[in-house]
Amino acid sequence: MRSRYAGTPFTTSTEDIAAALVDVSVPTLLLSLVHITGDTRYLDEFAQAGVFLNEIQGFMSEEDRARARAVALEVIVDYRDRGCPEPAPLDPGVVKRMMDWAACEPVGEEYLPLMSEELDLDGTDPRRPQALDPAAASEVPVLVIGCGESGLLAAVRLKQAGLPFTVIEKNAGPGGTWWENTYPGARVDVANHFYCYSFEPSNAWSHYFAEQPELRRYFADVAARHGIAEQVQWRTEVVSAAWDDDGGVWRVTLRAADGATSTVAARAVISAVGQLNRPHIPDIPGAAEFTGPAFHSAAWDHGAEVTGRRVALIGAGASGFQIAPAIADDVAHLTVFQRTAQWMFPNPMYHDRVGDGTRWAMEHLPFYSRWYRFLVLWPGADKGLDAARVDPGYSPQDHAVSEMNAMARLMFTDWITTQVDGDAALLAKLLPDYPATGKRTLQDNGSWIRTLRRDHVDLVRTPIERITATGVVTADGQEHPVDVIVYATGFRATEVLWPMTVTGRDGADLREVWGERPYAYRGITVPGFPNFFLTYGPGTHLAHGGSLILNSELQMRYIGQCLARLADGVHSMEPTPEATDEWRRRSQEAIRQTVWAHPSIAHSYFKNSFGEIHTVSPWKLHEYHAAVREPVWDDFVLRSAPVTAGSEVARHA
Repeated sequence: MRSRYAGTPFTTSTEDIAAALVDVSVPTLLLSLVHITGDTRYLDEFAQAGVFLNEIQGFMSEEDRARARAVALEVIVDYRDRGCPEPAPLDPGVVKRMMDWAACEPVGEEYLPLMSEELDLDGTDPRRPQALDPAAASEVPVLVIGCGESGLLAAVRLKQAGLPFTVIEKNAGPGGTWWENTYPGARVDVANHFYCYSFEPSNAWSHYFAEQPELRRYFADVAARHGIAEQVQWRTEVVSAAWDDDGGVWRVTLRAADGATSTVAARAVISAVGQLNRPHIPDIPGAAEFTGPAFHSAAWDHGAEVTGRRVALIGAGASGFQIAPAIADDVAHLTVFQRTAQWMFPNPMYHDRVGDGTRWAMEHLPFYSRWYRFLVLWPGADKGLDAARVDPGYSPQDHAVSEMNAMARLMFTDWITTQVDGDAALLAKLLPDYPATGKRTLQDNGSWIRTLRRDHVDLVRTPIERITATGVVTADGQEHPVDVIVYATGFRATEVLWPMTVTGRDGADLREVWGERPYAYRGITVPGFPNFFLTYGPGTHLAHGGSLILNSELQMRYIGQCLARLADGVHSMEPTPEATDEWRRRSQEAIRQTVWAHPSIAHSYFKNSFGEIHTVSPWKLHEYHAAVREPVWDDFVLRSAPVTAGSEVARHA
C-alpha cells in the first residue's frame, strides 16, 4: 500500500507544474526531490545560510530559488511521465542529513525521537495506541470532559484502543476555543500545517494561519471521519466528580442545557477542559450601569451592531490584537484601552492565503507536506525558550535577562519603531517596559499599528476608573463616550478546572488542595485523585513554541498506557507524593529561571495573585517528550483492590 504521504499520482501539465512551483517553499521542494530521486545532491547544490521563523524560503537568493525551480521541474516532469511511482524509503542517516539541512543547523540527537514521530514518513501514526483485548477494555469505561482539540483527540485514541467512552461537552459541537471564539479576526497563532493532528494533516488550508471558521470545520471533519459525535453528550456540563474508592469509579454529576442533572460512573476520567476556557471579566465599578451592548470576546454578541457605532475595546492582548484591525473599517470610532503594552513578533505571512501551487505540492509531491510541517515546527521548537531563559551571568540592562533576550528586544523594538513613522507619543505607548517574550508575544504583520494610526482610533493607556451608562471614565477624569463595550480581557487561566468540583480519596477537594498553586505529576496526574488524568494540566501551557496539539498527542499516548494498565486488572492508580513533589520542585526551579517570572511583569495571565507561575511549561519540547514517552511505574501507586482501614493492598509495579 502506498504511504499516505507519498503524494497522490498526477497527470498535471508541464505548464501547470511550472506555475505551481512559483508558489511553493523552495527548501521543502528540494527535500521532496531527494525522495523522488534518492539523490542528496540537491542539498549540496542549494545550501541555505539560515532559517527564520515562518520564513519558509530560508535565506536563498531569488536567483537560487529560480534555479532550484528549474531543476525541480525537470525531475517532477520525469516523475510524472514514469507514472509517479512510490519513492523508496530513505536511510535514516539521509533523513537526519535532510533535517540538518532544513534546520540550517545540526538537529541534536535528543530531538530525533520527537522529530521522527512528527515527520512520520512511513505513515504509521507512531503515537496510535494498540487495540486492547475487548473483554478487558470493556471493564474500563472512560469519561472525557470536553471536546476541544484535546478532548476530541482523547476520543479518537480511546476508540482506536477499543476502550468504551463518553465525551461531555458544554458546547453544541467540537473544537473548544475554536467553537466559542467567533469574534471578528479570530485566527490561530501557530502555522496551520503544524497546528493540526500529526495523523490528520490537511493540505487544504486556505490561510497559513487559519481563521476561526476554518479551524472549527477542521475539528468537525475530524470528529466525523472518526465517528465521534455519537459518543458525545452535547450542551452538557460536568458539575462535579467524586471518587468512589470501594467501587473503583468516578461518580460524575452532569447538568444538561435544560438544567436537568444526572450522575454517571466511569473507571477513569480525562479532563480536557483547557486553561483558556472560562472568560474573565474584570470587576469595574459601574459596569452594570452601561446601557449599550457589553460582552466578552469569547462570547461575541453577533446581534449587537458595531458598524457605525463608537466601540470600546477593553484589553489588547491576543484577542484584542486581532479584533481591532478586523472591525476598524466598520466602526464610527474605536477606543482601545490597554493596560500593558505587548511585544510583537514580525510575521509578514500572518494574514496570507495559501496559494494554489502550494496546495498542489502538498497533495502531489512526495513527502512535501511532511517536510513543510518540519520547516514550520523547527524554528518554533524551543528557540523561544532559549531567549526566555535567564543567564545568571548576564548584567541586566534595558530590561533583558540574557544577551539573546536583549537581541530579541532590539529586533522587536525596531519592528515597532519603524511602523510609527516618527510619532513619539504613540511609540511611548507601544514600547513595553519589560523584557522581550516576558508575556505572550503577538504575531504581527503591521496591521495593529496601522489600525492605531487611523484618525478614528485611539489607544488609551490610562487606567480605567469606572464605567458609566454611556461611556468609560479613565483615572485622569476623562470620559470616553461609547455605544458598545467589548471585553477582550482574557480567561481565568490560573484557576485550573474551575468551576468544577473534583473530590478525590478521603473527601479531598482538588481546588482546596491546589489553592492558587495547581500542580500535577508530569502535568497529568495528581496524588489522592486516582484514575484522574489531565490534558493541558498545570505546568504544560506552552509559552515558547510547539503547539498544544503536539502536547496533547504526547499526553494522550501516556494516558493511554495508564488506561491499558487499568484494563490489565489494576483497580486504581495515582502518582506517589514523592515523585510528584520532585517533578513540582524541578518545574518551579526551572520556571523561576525564565523571563516569564521577571519581577517587572506585574500583569500576566501566567501569574497568580502571588506573582508565581504554575501553569506554564519550563521544558524544552524534547524534554517533555522524553518525560511522558511512557510511565515510570515506580512513580505510581497501583492498587489491586479497594483500600480499607488497616489494609495494605497498595503495591508498586
